Amino acid sequence: MGRKCCYLIDSGTYGSEEIIKDYLHSIGRSVSDIRAIFLTHAHPDHIGTAAYFQNKVKCRIYASVGERRWIEDVDLQFRERPIPNFYQLAGKSSVVDCVAADGDRIELEEDFTVQVLGTPGHSADEVIYIIDGYAFIGDSVPVTGDIPIYVNKDDTLDSLRRLEELSAVHTFYPAWDKAYTREEMQVKISEARNLIGMLQTATATVRKEIPGGNLEQIVQQVCEKVNMPQLMQNPLFKMTIKSHLESCQE
Repeated sequence: MGRKCCYLIDSGTYGSEEIIKDYLHSIGRSVSDIRAIFLTHAHPDHIGTAAYFQNKVKCRIYASVGERRWIEDVDLQFRERPIPNFYQLAGKSSVVDCVAADGDRIELEEDFTVQVLGTPGHSADEVIYIIDGYAFIGDSVPVTGDIPIYVNKDDTLDSLRRLEELSAVHTFYPAWDKAYTREEMQVKISEARNLIGMLQTATATVRKEIPGGNLEQIVQQVCEKVNMPQLMQNPLFKMTIKSHLESCQE
């Protein structure tokens, strides 16, 4: 379309600057063309190079208000969500210049608009970005075969519904692997619902079997019931099961 500017959606892990530079060069662009970075959420694998490019080319950073504090203070994020190799992934804090909220239409250039859709669940205030029928959806869809990570089960289900209803979107770009057609993403959404349902059933069953059990005990039993022993020691999966327990208590 002959645009002079570039915009990044999420920024990868800390240390991936050269990969991004090489790709830009491969398409005839340079780092100096970057005008803004749109962050779907604050997790380390999405914010890692944001500070680098913000400092280097003074590009704007867009993110939701609910993710802002973790982006602007990675030490705070580490205290509240410690994971192995956190700083090797997250890098340094950056400044959110512009808040992106559900329903926003951000006019970047003539005839070039970014639509914002709130999809919380995986993270407290994740958003996705839609450009001309292409949706960049971050980690808003739990994937079968990967670690199901979300902080709120009900929000995740509602976000899946919102994604499913995007009739004008023909291509979806998740964080995990490749572009998906609308039909392919419908399958992924259905699989995600089934996964969440399976975990909810297992959690409710275990809660009845060991009503006085602590989170560690419940996670262990859930992992056994759904045949996912590899997730037993994962601190992020524990938060997923915690969200199911909270749902059981409502």
